[in-house]
Amino acid sequence: MTNLFNPKTLKGDIFGGVTAAVVALPLALAFGVQSGMGAIAGLYGAIALGFFAALFGGTSTQISGPTGPMTVVSSAIIAGEIAIYGSVEAAIGTIVATFVLAGIFLVLMGVFRIGQYIRYMPYPVVSGFMSGIGFIIIIFQFFPFFGMKSPGTIIDVFANIGSIANGINVQAFILSAATLAIIYLFPKVTKAIPSTLVALIVLSIVSTVMALNVPIIGDIPKGLPDVHIDTLLNMDWHHPMVLIIPALTLAALGAIDSLLTSVVADNMTKTQHDSNKELIGQGVGNAFAGIIGGLPGAGATMRTVVNIRSGGKTKLSGMIHSIVLIVVLLGAGAYAKLIPLPVLAGILVSVGIGIIDYKGLKHIKNIPRADAVVMILVLTLTVFVDLLQAVGVGLVLASLLFMKQMADLAEAKSTGNMLSNCERVLPDESNIPEELKKKIYIQHFDGPIFFGFVSHFKTIIQDLPEVKYVILRMENVPMIDQSGMYAIEDAVLALEQKGIQVLLSGIQKQPKAMLENIGLIPELVPYEDIYEDFSDALKALKKMP
Repeated sequence: MTNLFNPKTLKGDIFGGVTAAVVALPLALAFGVQSGMGAIAGLYGAIALGFFAALFGGTSTQISGPTGPMTVVSSAIIAGEIAIYGSVEAAIGTIVATFVLAGIFLVLMGVFRIGQYIRYMPYPVVSGFMSGIGFIIIIFQFFPFFGMKSPGTIIDVFANIGSIANGINVQAFILSAATLAIIYLFPKVTKAIPSTLVALIVLSIVSTVMALNVPIIGDIPKGLPDVHIDTLLNMDWHHPMVLIIPALTLAALGAIDSLLTSVVADNMTKTQHDSNKELIGQGVGNAFAGIIGGLPGAGATMRTVVNIRSGGKTKLSGMIHSIVLIVVLLGAGAYAKLIPLPVLAGILVSVGIGIIDYKGLKHIKNIPRADAVVMILVLTLTVFVDLLQAVGVGLVLASLLFMKQMADLAEAKSTGNMLSNCERVLPDESNIPEELKKKIYIQHFDGPIFFGFVSHFKTIIQDLPEVKYVILRMENVPMIDQSGMYAIEDAVLALEQKGIQVLLSGIQKQPKAMLENIGLIPELVPYEDIYEDFSDALKALKKMP
Protein backbone atom coordinates (compact mmCIF):
# COMPACT_ATOMS: atom_id res chain seq x y z
CA MET A 1 0.00 0.00 0.00
CA THR A 2 2.99 2.27 -0.27
CA ASN A 3 2.84 5.35 -2.42
CA LEU A 4 -0.92 5.63 -1.78
CA PHE A 5 -1.10 9.12 -0.31
CA ASN A 6 1.36 11.99 -0.36
CA PRO A 7 0.23 15.51 0.71
CA LYS A 8 2.83 17.03 -1.60
CA THR A 9 1.25 15.40 -4.66
CA LEU A 10 -2.41 15.60 -3.56
CA LYS A 11 -3.32 18.47 -5.88
CA GLY A 12 -1.76 16.82 -8.91
CA ASP A 13 -3.37 13.47 -8.07
CA ILE A 14 -6.81 15.04 -7.79
CA PHE A 15 -6.48 16.93 -11.06
CA GLY A 16 -4.95 13.92 -12.81
CA GLY A 17 -7.68 11.58 -11.57
CA VAL A 18 -10.51 13.93 -12.52
CA THR A 19 -9.05 14.55 -15.98
CA ALA A 20 -8.50 10.84 -16.55
CA ALA A 21 -12.14 10.18 -15.57
CA VAL A 22 -13.32 12.76 -18.08
CA VAL A 23 -11.37 10.96 -20.79
CA ALA A 24 -12.47 7.52 -19.56
CA LEU A 25 -16.22 8.24 -19.50
CA PRO A 26 -16.97 8.31 -23.24
CA LEU A 27 -14.60 5.40 -23.88
CA ALA A 28 -16.17 3.28 -21.15
CA LEU A 29 -19.64 3.91 -22.56
CA ALA A 30 -18.47 3.18 -26.11
CA PHE A 31 -16.71 -0.04 -25.15
CA GLY A 32 -19.77 -1.13 -23.19
CA VAL A 33 -21.99 -0.69 -26.22
CA GLN A 34 -19.51 -2.49 -28.48
CA SER A 35 -19.28 -5.44 -26.09
CA GLY A 36 -22.98 -6.22 -26.37
CA MET A 37 -23.58 -5.87 -22.62
CA GLY A 38 -24.61 -2.23 -22.80
CA ALA A 39 -22.96 1.08 -21.96
CA ILE A 40 -23.38 0.54 -18.22
CA ALA A 41 -21.13 -2.54 -18.29
CA GLY A 42 -18.28 -0.38 -19.58
CA LEU A 43 -18.84 2.13 -16.80
CA TYR A 44 -19.00 -0.59 -14.12
CA GLY A 45 -15.74 -2.06 -15.43
CA ALA A 46 -13.99 1.31 -15.44
CA ILE A 47 -15.07 1.99 -11.84
CA ALA A 48 -14.17 -1.37 -10.29
CA LEU A 49 -11.02 -2.07 -12.27
CA GLY A 50 -9.79 1.50 -12.06
CA PHE A 51 -10.07 1.57 -8.26
CA PHE A 52 -8.73 -1.85 -7.29
CA ALA A 53 -5.98 -2.01 -9.93
CA ALA A 54 -4.71 1.34 -8.64
CA LEU A 55 -4.96 0.23 -5.01
CA PHE A 56 -3.21 -3.13 -5.38
CA GLY A 57 -1.19 -2.61 -8.58
CA GLY A 58 2.49 -1.98 -9.12
CA THR A 59 2.39 1.14 -11.33
CA SER A 60 1.71 4.32 -9.37
CA THR A 61 0.22 6.37 -12.21
CA GLN A 62 -1.62 3.65 -14.09
CA ILE A 63 -5.27 4.28 -15.01
CA SER A 64 -7.10 1.04 -15.74
CA GLY A 65 -10.42 0.28 -17.38
CA PRO A 66 -11.94 -1.33 -20.47
CA THR A 67 -9.54 -1.09 -23.41
CA GLY A 68 -9.84 -1.73 -27.14
CA PRO A 69 -8.03 -5.10 -27.16
CA MET A 70 -9.83 -6.40 -24.06
CA THR A 71 -13.21 -5.26 -25.40
CA VAL A 72 -12.64 -7.03 -28.71
CA VAL A 73 -12.00 -10.33 -26.90
CA SER A 74 -14.84 -9.73 -24.43
CA SER A 75 -17.22 -9.01 -27.31
CA ALA A 76 -16.36 -12.34 -28.93
CA ILE A 77 -16.91 -14.18 -25.62
CA ILE A 78 -20.22 -12.43 -24.98
CA ALA A 79 -21.43 -13.01 -28.55
CA GLY A 80 -20.62 -16.71 -28.21
CA GLU A 81 -22.55 -17.02 -24.96
CA ILE A 82 -25.53 -15.11 -26.35
CA ALA A 83 -25.58 -17.51 -29.30
CA ILE A 84 -25.89 -20.38 -26.83
CA TYR A 85 -28.27 -18.89 -24.26
CA GLY A 86 -30.24 -16.45 -26.40
CA SER A 87 -29.67 -13.21 -24.46
CA VAL A 88 -27.21 -11.41 -22.20
CA GLU A 89 -29.54 -11.92 -19.24
CA ALA A 90 -29.65 -15.68 -19.75
CA ALA A 91 -25.89 -15.92 -20.31
CA ILE A 92 -24.86 -13.54 -17.49
CA GLY A 93 -23.74 -16.37 -15.19
CA THR A 94 -21.23 -17.79 -17.66
CA ILE A 95 -20.08 -14.32 -18.72
CA VAL A 96 -19.49 -13.19 -15.11
CA ALA A 97 -17.72 -16.46 -14.24
CA THR A 98 -15.40 -16.08 -17.25
CA PHE A 99 -14.50 -12.50 -16.34
CA VAL A 100 -13.90 -13.33 -12.66
CA LEU A 101 -11.81 -16.37 -13.61
CA ALA A 102 -9.71 -14.17 -15.90
CA GLY A 103 -9.01 -11.93 -12.88
CA ILE A 104 -8.00 -14.94 -10.80
CA PHE A 105 -5.62 -16.09 -13.54
CA LEU A 106 -4.04 -12.62 -13.59
CA VAL A 107 -3.51 -12.78 -9.84
CA LEU A 108 -1.87 -16.20 -10.21
CA MET A 109 0.37 -14.86 -12.98
CA GLY A 110 1.55 -12.16 -10.60
CA VAL A 111 2.00 -14.57 -7.68
CA PHE A 112 4.10 -16.91 -9.84
CA ARG A 113 6.10 -13.93 -11.14
CA ILE A 114 5.25 -14.36 -14.82
CA GLY A 115 5.10 -10.61 -15.37
CA GLN A 116 8.85 -10.29 -15.78
CA TYR A 117 8.76 -12.34 -18.99
CA ILE A 118 6.47 -9.95 -20.88
CA ARG A 119 9.55 -7.85 -21.65
CA TYR A 120 10.70 -10.56 -24.07
CA MET A 121 7.71 -10.06 -26.36
CA PRO A 122 9.19 -9.41 -29.85
CA TYR A 123 8.31 -6.03 -31.33
CA PRO A 124 6.91 -7.46 -34.62
CA VAL A 125 4.43 -9.52 -32.57
CA VAL A 126 3.35 -6.52 -30.49
CA SER A 127 3.15 -4.30 -33.57
CA GLY A 128 1.10 -6.74 -35.64
CA PHE A 129 -1.17 -7.47 -32.69
CA MET A 130 -1.87 -3.83 -31.83
CA SER A 131 -2.44 -2.88 -35.46
CA GLY A 132 -4.79 -5.84 -35.82
CA ILE A 133 -6.76 -4.67 -32.78
CA GLY A 134 -6.98 -1.19 -34.27
CA PHE A 135 -8.33 -2.56 -37.54
CA ILE A 136 -10.87 -4.75 -35.72
CA ILE A 137 -12.25 -1.78 -33.80
CA ILE A 138 -12.53 0.29 -36.99
CA ILE A 139 -14.09 -2.52 -39.03
CA PHE A 140 -16.77 -3.13 -36.41
CA GLN A 141 -17.77 0.54 -36.71
CA PHE A 142 -18.45 0.37 -40.46
CA PHE A 143 -22.18 -0.17 -39.87
CA PRO A 144 -22.71 1.94 -36.67
CA PHE A 145 -20.91 4.83 -38.38
CA PHE A 146 -23.87 4.99 -40.79
CA GLY A 147 -26.53 4.38 -38.13
CA MET A 148 -26.87 0.63 -38.68
CA LYS A 149 -26.38 -2.37 -36.42
CA SER A 150 -23.09 -4.17 -36.98
CA PRO A 151 -22.90 -7.91 -37.80
CA GLY A 152 -21.29 -10.02 -35.09
CA THR A 153 -18.09 -11.14 -36.84
CA ILE A 154 -15.45 -9.59 -39.08
CA ILE A 155 -16.31 -12.03 -41.87
CA ASP A 156 -19.98 -11.08 -41.68
CA VAL A 157 -19.07 -7.38 -41.78
CA PHE A 158 -17.22 -7.84 -45.06
CA ALA A 159 -19.86 -10.21 -46.42
CA ASN A 160 -22.63 -7.66 -45.84
CA ILE A 161 -20.73 -4.46 -46.48
CA GLY A 162 -22.60 -3.91 -49.75
CA SER A 163 -25.84 -3.45 -47.82
CA ILE A 164 -24.57 -0.24 -46.21
CA ALA A 165 -25.33 1.76 -49.37
CA ASN A 166 -29.03 0.87 -49.15
CA GLY A 167 -29.41 1.55 -45.44
CA ILE A 168 -27.42 4.70 -44.75
CA ASN A 169 -28.86 6.98 -42.10
CA VAL A 170 -27.60 10.35 -43.31
CA GLN A 171 -28.13 12.04 -39.94
CA ALA A 172 -26.13 9.29 -38.21
CA PHE A 173 -23.33 9.63 -40.75
CA ILE A 174 -23.18 13.40 -40.17
CA LEU A 175 -22.92 12.85 -36.39
CA SER A 176 -20.17 10.24 -36.80
CA ALA A 177 -18.20 12.45 -39.17
CA ALA A 178 -18.67 15.47 -36.89
CA THR A 179 -17.40 13.39 -33.96
CA LEU A 180 -14.17 12.62 -35.79
CA ALA A 181 -13.82 16.23 -36.88
CA ILE A 182 -14.15 17.50 -33.31
CA ILE A 183 -11.78 14.84 -31.92
CA TYR A 184 -9.01 15.78 -34.36
CA LEU A 185 -9.61 19.52 -34.77
CA PHE A 186 -10.61 20.69 -31.28
CA PRO A 187 -7.08 20.11 -29.82
CA LYS A 188 -5.87 22.79 -32.24
CA VAL A 189 -8.06 25.22 -30.31
CA THR A 190 -7.23 23.98 -26.80
CA LYS A 191 -6.00 20.80 -25.15
CA ALA A 192 -7.32 21.79 -21.74
CA ILE A 193 -10.54 19.84 -22.35
CA PRO A 194 -10.43 16.31 -23.87
CA SER A 195 -11.80 16.47 -27.39
CA THR A 196 -13.64 13.15 -27.03
CA LEU A 197 -15.64 14.61 -24.14
CA VAL A 198 -16.41 17.75 -26.15
CA ALA A 199 -17.67 15.63 -29.04
CA LEU A 200 -19.76 13.47 -26.72
CA ILE A 201 -21.47 16.36 -24.94
CA VAL A 202 -21.91 18.79 -27.82
CA LEU A 203 -23.21 16.28 -30.35
CA SER A 204 -25.47 14.60 -27.80
CA ILE A 205 -27.06 17.99 -27.09
CA VAL A 206 -27.36 18.75 -30.82
CA SER A 207 -28.95 15.36 -31.48
CA THR A 208 -31.44 15.76 -28.62
CA VAL A 209 -32.40 19.37 -29.34
CA MET A 210 -32.84 18.73 -33.06
CA ALA A 211 -34.63 15.42 -32.39
CA LEU A 212 -32.46 13.61 -34.91
CA ASN A 213 -33.59 10.18 -36.02
CA VAL A 214 -30.52 8.25 -34.86
CA PRO A 215 -30.07 5.28 -32.51
CA ILE A 216 -29.18 6.19 -28.91
CA ILE A 217 -27.78 4.29 -25.93
CA GLY A 218 -31.19 4.05 -24.28
CA ASP A 219 -32.09 3.42 -20.65
CA ILE A 220 -29.18 2.94 -18.28
CA PRO A 221 -29.70 1.24 -14.90
CA LYS A 222 -29.74 3.69 -12.03
CA GLY A 223 -27.88 3.38 -8.74
CA LEU A 224 -25.23 0.89 -7.74
CA PRO A 225 -24.74 -2.34 -9.72
CA ASP A 226 -25.96 -5.78 -8.74
CA VAL A 227 -23.45 -8.14 -7.13
CA HIS A 228 -23.45 -11.52 -8.86
CA ILE A 229 -22.13 -13.68 -6.03
CA ASP A 230 -25.19 -15.97 -6.11
CA THR A 231 -24.77 -16.35 -9.86
CA LEU A 232 -21.22 -17.57 -9.37
CA LEU A 233 -22.14 -19.95 -6.56
CA ASN A 234 -24.90 -21.53 -8.65
CA MET A 235 -22.79 -21.93 -11.80
CA ASP A 236 -22.70 -25.26 -13.61
CA TRP A 237 -19.02 -26.25 -13.58
CA HIS A 238 -19.42 -29.57 -15.38
CA HIS A 239 -17.65 -28.20 -18.47
CA PRO A 240 -14.90 -25.99 -17.00
CA MET A 241 -12.90 -25.68 -20.23
CA VAL A 242 -15.75 -23.63 -21.71
CA LEU A 243 -14.80 -21.00 -19.13
CA ILE A 244 -11.08 -21.63 -18.71
CA ILE A 245 -9.96 -21.10 -22.32
CA PRO A 246 -11.70 -17.71 -22.79
CA ALA A 247 -10.57 -16.66 -19.30
CA LEU A 248 -6.96 -17.53 -20.10
CA THR A 249 -7.24 -15.55 -23.32
CA LEU A 250 -8.45 -12.48 -21.43
CA ALA A 251 -5.81 -12.90 -18.71
CA ALA A 252 -2.94 -13.23 -21.19
CA LEU A 253 -4.12 -10.23 -23.18
CA GLY A 254 -4.75 -8.19 -20.03
CA ALA A 255 -1.22 -8.90 -18.83
CA ILE A 256 0.35 -7.81 -22.11
CA ASP A 257 -1.88 -4.75 -22.43
CA SER A 258 -1.29 -3.60 -18.85
CA LEU A 259 2.46 -4.14 -18.71
CA LEU A 260 3.04 -2.39 -22.02
CA THR A 261 1.20 0.61 -20.55
CA SER A 262 3.32 0.31 -17.40
CA VAL A 263 6.45 0.62 -19.53
CA VAL A 264 5.02 3.79 -21.12
CA ALA A 265 4.33 5.19 -17.63
CA ASP A 266 7.89 4.34 -16.53
CA ASN A 267 9.34 6.19 -19.48
CA MET A 268 7.29 9.30 -18.70
CA THR A 269 7.80 9.36 -14.92
CA LYS A 270 11.35 7.95 -14.79
CA THR A 271 10.17 5.33 -12.31
CA GLN A 272 10.18 1.52 -12.27
CA HIS A 273 6.94 -0.44 -11.99
CA ASP A 274 6.57 -3.81 -10.26
CA SER A 275 5.26 -6.03 -13.06
CA ASN A 276 4.15 -8.93 -10.87
CA LYS A 277 2.39 -6.66 -8.40
CA GLU A 278 0.73 -4.92 -11.34
CA LEU A 279 -0.67 -8.25 -12.54
CA ILE A 280 -2.06 -8.94 -9.07
CA GLY A 281 -3.75 -5.52 -9.02
CA GLN A 282 -5.19 -6.04 -12.49
CA GLY A 283 -6.45 -9.46 -11.45
CA VAL A 284 -8.17 -8.17 -8.31
CA GLY A 285 -9.70 -5.31 -10.30
CA ASN A 286 -10.97 -7.56 -13.09
CA ALA A 287 -12.43 -10.03 -10.59
CA PHE A 288 -14.38 -7.23 -8.86
CA ALA A 289 -15.45 -5.81 -12.22
CA GLY A 290 -16.80 -9.21 -13.24
CA ILE A 291 -18.68 -9.68 -9.97
CA ILE A 292 -20.66 -6.46 -10.55
CA GLY A 293 -21.29 -7.21 -14.23
CA GLY A 294 -18.61 -4.90 -15.58
CA LEU A 295 -16.34 -5.35 -18.59
CA PRO A 296 -12.80 -6.63 -18.01
CA GLY A 297 -9.97 -4.34 -18.94
CA ALA A 298 -6.33 -3.46 -18.43
CA GLY A 299 -3.99 -0.55 -18.02
CA ALA A 300 -5.15 2.10 -20.50
CA THR A 301 -2.32 3.91 -22.22
CA MET A 302 -4.17 7.08 -23.26
CA ARG A 303 -5.82 7.54 -19.86
CA THR A 304 -2.53 6.87 -18.06
CA VAL A 305 -0.72 9.44 -20.20
CA VAL A 306 -3.47 12.00 -19.51
CA ASN A 307 -3.20 11.31 -15.77
CA ILE A 308 0.57 11.82 -15.77
CA ARG A 309 0.44 14.97 -17.88
CA SER A 310 -2.27 16.39 -15.59
CA GLY A 311 -0.14 15.94 -12.48
CA GLY A 312 -0.99 12.44 -11.25
CA LYS A 313 1.92 10.87 -9.39
CA THR A 314 0.54 8.28 -6.94
CA LYS A 315 -2.04 5.51 -6.79
CA LEU A 316 -4.52 7.99 -5.39
CA SER A 317 -5.00 9.46 -8.87
CA GLY A 318 -6.33 6.15 -10.22
CA MET A 319 -8.68 5.76 -7.27
CA ILE A 320 -9.98 9.33 -7.68
CA HIS A 321 -10.65 8.57 -11.35
CA SER A 322 -12.99 5.77 -10.23
CA ILE A 323 -14.70 7.90 -7.57
CA VAL A 324 -15.50 10.56 -10.18
CA LEU A 325 -17.04 7.88 -12.40
CA ILE A 326 -19.17 6.68 -9.48
CA VAL A 327 -20.51 10.22 -9.12
CA VAL A 328 -21.36 10.21 -12.84
CA LEU A 329 -23.04 6.81 -12.47
CA LEU A 330 -25.25 8.02 -9.63
CA GLY A 331 -26.16 11.36 -11.12
CA ALA A 332 -25.96 11.37 -14.89
CA GLY A 333 -27.77 8.25 -16.05
CA ALA A 334 -30.78 10.21 -17.29
CA TYR A 335 -28.53 12.21 -19.60
CA ALA A 336 -26.21 9.40 -20.67
CA LYS A 337 -29.10 7.43 -22.19
CA LEU A 338 -29.47 10.21 -24.82
CA ILE A 339 -25.95 9.73 -26.23
CA PRO A 340 -26.21 8.81 -29.95
CA LEU A 341 -24.58 5.53 -30.96
CA PRO A 342 -23.05 7.17 -34.09
CA VAL A 343 -21.11 9.50 -31.76
CA LEU A 344 -19.73 6.47 -29.90
CA ALA A 345 -18.91 4.90 -33.27
CA GLY A 346 -16.89 7.99 -34.20
CA ILE A 347 -15.07 7.85 -30.86
CA LEU A 348 -14.24 4.17 -31.37
CA VAL A 349 -12.95 4.82 -34.89
CA SER A 350 -10.56 7.38 -33.42
CA VAL A 351 -9.50 4.82 -30.79
CA GLY A 352 -8.81 2.24 -33.50
CA ILE A 353 -6.84 4.75 -35.54
CA GLY A 354 -4.77 5.58 -32.46
CA ILE A 355 -3.94 1.93 -31.71
CA ILE A 356 -2.53 1.10 -35.18
CA ASP A 357 1.29 1.02 -35.17
CA TYR A 358 2.01 3.33 -38.09
CA LYS A 359 5.73 3.39 -37.40
CA GLY A 360 5.96 -0.38 -37.75
CA LEU A 361 3.85 -0.43 -40.90
CA LYS A 362 5.76 2.50 -42.41
CA HIS A 363 9.11 0.75 -42.01
CA ILE A 364 7.90 -2.67 -43.15
CA LYS A 365 10.03 -2.46 -46.33
CA ASN A 366 13.13 -1.49 -44.38
CA ILE A 367 13.08 -4.08 -41.59
CA PRO A 368 14.40 -7.67 -41.90
CA ARG A 369 12.12 -9.82 -44.02
CA ALA A 370 11.56 -12.27 -41.17
CA ASP A 371 10.28 -9.49 -38.91
CA ALA A 372 8.00 -8.20 -41.65
CA VAL A 373 6.53 -11.69 -42.18
CA VAL A 374 5.86 -12.08 -38.45
CA MET A 375 4.22 -8.64 -38.24
CA ILE A 376 1.92 -9.20 -41.24
CA LEU A 377 1.02 -12.74 -40.14
CA VAL A 378 0.13 -11.63 -36.59
CA LEU A 379 -1.90 -8.70 -37.93
CA THR A 380 -3.84 -10.94 -40.33
CA LEU A 381 -4.51 -13.66 -37.74
CA THR A 382 -5.58 -11.05 -35.20
CA VAL A 383 -8.19 -9.61 -37.54
CA PHE A 384 -9.53 -12.76 -39.17
CA VAL A 385 -8.84 -15.65 -36.76
CA ASP A 386 -8.22 -15.12 -33.04
CA LEU A 387 -6.18 -12.72 -30.93
CA LEU A 388 -4.50 -15.24 -28.64
CA GLN A 389 -3.77 -17.60 -31.50
CA ALA A 390 -2.24 -14.69 -33.39
CA VAL A 391 0.10 -13.89 -30.50
CA GLY A 392 0.92 -17.58 -29.99
CA VAL A 393 1.74 -18.18 -33.66
CA GLY A 394 3.71 -14.93 -33.78
CA LEU A 395 5.78 -15.85 -30.72
CA VAL A 396 6.53 -19.33 -32.03
CA LEU A 397 7.48 -18.06 -35.48
CA ALA A 398 9.56 -15.18 -34.09
CA SER A 399 11.35 -17.59 -31.75
CA LEU A 400 12.08 -20.05 -34.56
CA LEU A 401 13.41 -17.29 -36.79
CA PHE A 402 15.54 -15.92 -33.94
CA MET A 403 16.98 -19.36 -33.25
CA LYS A 404 17.69 -19.81 -36.96
CA GLN A 405 19.57 -16.49 -36.95
CA MET A 406 21.54 -17.50 -33.85
CA ALA A 407 22.34 -20.90 -35.35
CA ASP A 408 23.56 -19.26 -38.55
CA LEU A 409 25.69 -16.89 -36.49
CA ALA A 410 27.11 -19.75 -34.45
CA GLU A 411 27.92 -21.68 -37.64
CA ALA A 412 29.62 -18.63 -39.13
CA LYS A 413 31.76 -18.10 -36.05
CA SER A 414 32.48 -21.77 -35.38
CA THR A 415 35.64 -22.87 -37.22
CA GLY A 416 37.60 -26.09 -37.31
CA ASN A 417 41.24 -26.05 -38.36
CA MET A 418 43.92 -28.51 -39.41
CA LEU A 419 46.86 -26.37 -38.39
CA SER A 420 49.05 -27.85 -41.14
CA ASN A 421 46.72 -26.43 -43.79
CA CYS A 422 45.07 -23.35 -42.35
CA GLU A 423 45.19 -19.73 -43.44
CA ARG A 424 43.71 -18.29 -40.23
CA VAL A 425 44.79 -19.29 -36.74
CA LEU A 426 44.52 -17.64 -33.35
CA PRO A 427 47.69 -16.03 -31.91
CA ASP A 428 48.23 -18.83 -29.38
CA GLU A 429 48.07 -21.40 -32.22
CA SER A 430 50.82 -19.89 -34.34
CA ASN A 431 53.93 -21.31 -32.65
CA ILE A 432 53.21 -25.03 -32.82
CA PRO A 433 55.81 -27.44 -34.26
CA GLU A 434 55.01 -28.63 -37.80
CA GLU A 435 55.01 -32.31 -36.82
CA LEU A 436 52.44 -31.66 -34.11
CA LYS A 437 50.24 -29.56 -36.40
CA LYS A 438 49.66 -32.59 -38.64
CA LYS A 439 48.23 -34.55 -35.72
CA ILE A 440 45.83 -31.90 -34.38
CA TYR A 441 42.37 -30.69 -35.34
CA ILE A 442 41.10 -27.69 -33.36
CA GLN A 443 37.39 -26.90 -33.13
CA HIS A 444 36.54 -23.36 -32.00
CA PHE A 445 33.16 -22.52 -30.47
CA ASP A 446 31.92 -18.95 -30.21
CA GLY A 447 28.72 -18.75 -28.20
CA PRO A 448 26.22 -21.20 -26.68
CA ILE A 449 26.08 -24.76 -27.99
CA PHE A 450 22.34 -25.25 -28.43
CA PHE A 451 19.99 -27.29 -30.58
CA GLY A 452 20.12 -24.81 -33.46
CA PHE A 453 23.85 -25.49 -33.82
CA VAL A 454 23.73 -29.29 -33.44
CA SER A 455 23.21 -30.18 -37.12
CA HIS A 456 26.18 -28.07 -38.22
CA PHE A 457 28.40 -29.55 -35.52
CA LYS A 458 27.53 -33.12 -36.56
CA THR A 459 28.50 -32.28 -40.15
CA ILE A 460 31.88 -30.99 -38.94
CA ILE A 461 32.59 -34.24 -37.11
CA GLN A 462 31.52 -36.40 -40.04
CA ASP A 463 33.86 -34.53 -42.41
CA LEU A 464 36.80 -34.53 -40.00
CA PRO A 465 40.20 -35.25 -41.66
CA GLU A 466 42.58 -37.96 -40.38
CA VAL A 467 44.17 -36.70 -37.18
CA LYS A 468 45.28 -38.12 -33.85
CA TYR A 469 43.93 -35.49 -31.49
CA VAL A 470 40.93 -33.14 -31.45
CA ILE A 471 40.91 -30.12 -29.16
CA LEU A 472 37.51 -28.59 -28.42
CA ARG A 473 38.17 -24.96 -27.49
CA MET A 474 35.27 -23.90 -25.23
CA GLU A 475 36.52 -20.61 -23.76
CA ASN A 476 33.62 -18.73 -25.42
CA VAL A 477 30.85 -21.22 -24.55
CA PRO A 478 28.86 -19.78 -21.61
CA MET A 479 26.18 -22.48 -21.69
CA ILE A 480 25.12 -25.70 -23.35
CA ASP A 481 21.58 -27.11 -23.63
CA GLN A 482 20.44 -30.74 -23.72
CA SER A 483 20.69 -31.04 -27.49
CA GLY A 484 24.19 -29.56 -27.49
CA MET A 485 25.21 -31.82 -24.62
CA TYR A 486 24.18 -34.98 -26.49
CA ALA A 487 25.79 -33.70 -29.68
CA ILE A 488 29.13 -33.37 -27.84
CA GLU A 489 28.65 -36.86 -26.41
CA ASP A 490 27.92 -38.37 -29.84
CA ALA A 491 30.93 -36.57 -31.33
CA VAL A 492 33.30 -37.85 -28.63
CA LEU A 493 32.02 -41.42 -29.06
CA ALA A 494 32.43 -41.23 -32.86
CA LEU A 495 35.95 -39.84 -32.54
CA GLU A 496 36.99 -42.49 -30.02
CA GLN A 497 35.76 -45.21 -32.37
CA LYS A 498 38.20 -43.78 -34.94
CA GLY A 499 40.99 -43.86 -32.35
CA ILE A 500 41.04 -40.07 -31.99
CA GLN A 501 41.68 -38.64 -28.52
CA VAL A 502 39.52 -35.65 -27.45
CA LEU A 503 40.80 -32.84 -25.24
CA LEU A 504 38.78 -29.94 -23.80
CA SER A 505 40.27 -26.52 -23.09
CA GLY A 506 38.82 -23.52 -21.30
CA ILE A 507 35.51 -25.17 -20.44
CA GLN A 508 33.30 -22.94 -18.27
CA LYS A 509 31.28 -23.88 -15.19
CA GLN A 510 27.83 -24.54 -16.71
CA PRO A 511 28.97 -26.65 -19.69
CA LYS A 512 31.30 -28.66 -17.44
CA ALA A 513 28.55 -29.35 -14.93
CA MET A 514 26.17 -30.44 -17.71
CA LEU A 515 28.73 -32.84 -19.19
CA GLU A 516 29.47 -34.23 -15.73
CA ASN A 517 25.76 -34.80 -15.13
CA ILE A 518 25.52 -37.23 -18.06
CA GLY A 519 28.85 -38.89 -17.26
CA LEU A 520 30.66 -37.66 -20.38
CA ILE A 521 33.14 -36.25 -17.91
CA PRO A 522 35.03 -38.27 -16.70
CA GLU A 523 33.86 -41.50 -18.40
CA LEU A 524 34.53 -40.41 -22.01
CA VAL A 525 36.80 -37.44 -21.39
CA PRO A 526 38.84 -37.99 -18.23
CA TYR A 527 39.76 -35.04 -16.04
CA GLU A 528 43.39 -35.30 -17.14
CA ASP A 529 42.27 -34.42 -20.70
CA ILE A 530 40.57 -31.21 -19.53
CA TYR A 531 42.78 -28.11 -19.43
CA GLU A 532 42.35 -24.63 -18.03
CA ASP A 533 43.51 -23.00 -21.25
CA PHE A 534 44.75 -23.88 -24.71
CA SER A 535 48.44 -23.44 -23.86
CA ASP A 536 48.19 -26.13 -21.17
CA ALA A 537 46.61 -28.50 -23.68
CA LEU A 538 49.47 -27.88 -26.14
CA LYS A 539 52.10 -28.54 -23.48
CA ALA A 540 50.46 -31.88 -22.73
CA LEU A 541 50.22 -32.77 -26.44
CA LYS A 542 53.94 -32.16 -26.95
CA LYS A 543 54.64 -34.90 -24.42
CA MET A 544 52.30 -37.37 -26.10
CA PRO A 545 53.50 -39.81 -28.75
